[in-house]
Amino acid sequence: MTTTTDLPVLDHYVGGAASQGTSTRTGPVYDPALGEQTKSVRLASADDVDAAVAVAKAAFAGPRGWGSSSTAKRQQVMFAFRELVNARKGELAAILTSEHGKVLSDAAGEVARGLEVVEFACGMPHLSKGSYSENVSTDVDVYSLKQALGVVGIISPFNFPAMVPMWFFPIAIATGNTVVLKPSEKDPSVANWMAELLTEAGLPDGVFNVVHGDKEAVDALLVHPDVASISFVGSTLIARYVYETGTSHGKRVQALGGAKNHMLVLPDADLDLVADAAVNAGFGSAGERCMAVSVVLAIDSIADEVVSRVRMRMDKLVTGDGRGSADMGPLITREHRDKVAGYLDVATTDGADLVVDGRDVVADGAADGFWLGPTLVDKVPTTSTVYTDEIFGPVLSVVRVASYDEGLALINGSPYGNGTAIFTNDGGAARRFQREVEVGMVGINVPIPVPVAYHSFGGWKASLFGDAKAYGTHGVDFFTREKAITSRWPDPSHGGINLGFPQNE
Repeated sequence: MTTTTDLPVLDHYVGGAASQGTSTRTGPVYDPALGEQTKSVRLASADDVDAAVAVAKAAFAGPRGWGSSSTAKRQQVMFAFRELVNARKGELAAILTSEHGKVLSDAAGEVARGLEVVEFACGMPHLSKGSYSENVSTDVDVYSLKQALGVVGIISPFNFPAMVPMWFFPIAIATGNTVVLKPSEKDPSVANWMAELLTEAGLPDGVFNVVHGDKEAVDALLVHPDVASISFVGSTLIARYVYETGTSHGKRVQALGGAKNHMLVLPDADLDLVADAAVNAGFGSAGERCMAVSVVLAIDSIADEVVSRVRMRMDKLVTGDGRGSADMGPLITREHRDKVAGYLDVATTDGADLVVDGRDVVADGAADGFWLGPTLVDKVPTTSTVYTDEIFGPVLSVVRVASYDEGLALINGSPYGNGTAIFTNDGGAARRFQREVEVGMVGINVPIPVPVAYHSFGGWKASLFGDAKAYGTHGVDFFTREKAITSRWPDPSHGGINLGFPQNE
């Protein structure tokens, strides 16, 4: 019988190679579809983080360091990395499924969206150009440069262990920074896999480093004097902590937090499209994504029909092992499954109608998997925690509203402002909605409005702390700092002294 001491241990990746570090602490890594621990992962100490930062700092510095590397060299690495990932994306998707639990098709989609940002970073020579103004005064020119920050820290969540790091590190590396990534300890293997491919792509040792860990590693990055910035995705509670701690230690911070995304359905909408969208956006990745639709706001006159059509589609969904033919996989851990399932008792207590109870699911997988089937809750009171909390699981709530105005007020009254959607065939209503809604990303007949890589991802209110969204032009600006230079090359015959304040001539 295999014991946990017989299981492999995933090391850190520092300086181009696996590194055990000094800490003896480890954490379990599970296959959620089997309910079994498959390996352990090392949990870094503050000293381990310090060592990784020191390696990254050395890789950045000096005339031969990555911070002084040519644009051409950076682009060669990005193009090579893109080709390597694309050629082996099936392998990456399989790792994702084995540790996260999402079905293979969903894992493949995650890889594809991450690659969009890699491809965006391949255009960095154009994106990181400065500007030049000639003769702003007599014989005086002003121009600007965009330069790298130095060592940057990335702290990524369990739900997208490939895509979210790829939101940040391709842009960071392509602009000349060196990286220390702290992935989720729940599904850590993808980070090492990407680190190895970056080395294979020609990235110098120490430019991209992976340090596994828990809060101790996070805190070490947040306070480290040699870490110039922090990029974070996770819950709102932790995002606020990361932002406040990081900025108080002089760092740039972009901290993307939680969400409670609403989908407003107007009476003129295509209800088949609505039902398909609600199921796809509510139960994809087992609802473990910050852009999941968790609340359908249905106008009273069509609410019964919306619920009926959603339920009809849910009856056909198969929950099971993502390596088979299932539509939806397990949740990430047993503890998280139990926490999400606990909200269904709350829904009943609060007077909601439990239309489909995911606890009754018969999964196509091992009996010990972390299963919770798609769940539909109707007539959810807006005072219930089922409505107010970010559940982060396959629970779709229906709230019935009398009008567009009531639905809009509920969305704008939420403390979150990540994503939202409206379903309608009325262009005027859609245009009004996109202007009036207080949310960072809006879909019109699109349930999950995640922007393409050349736009930027991020919400409003408690869904984003800091001024910079992820990737796109926000990402380029975040990972660079501008230097303005005023230059004059006077004629050799010019002379004289003038102690007055400089003036334009």
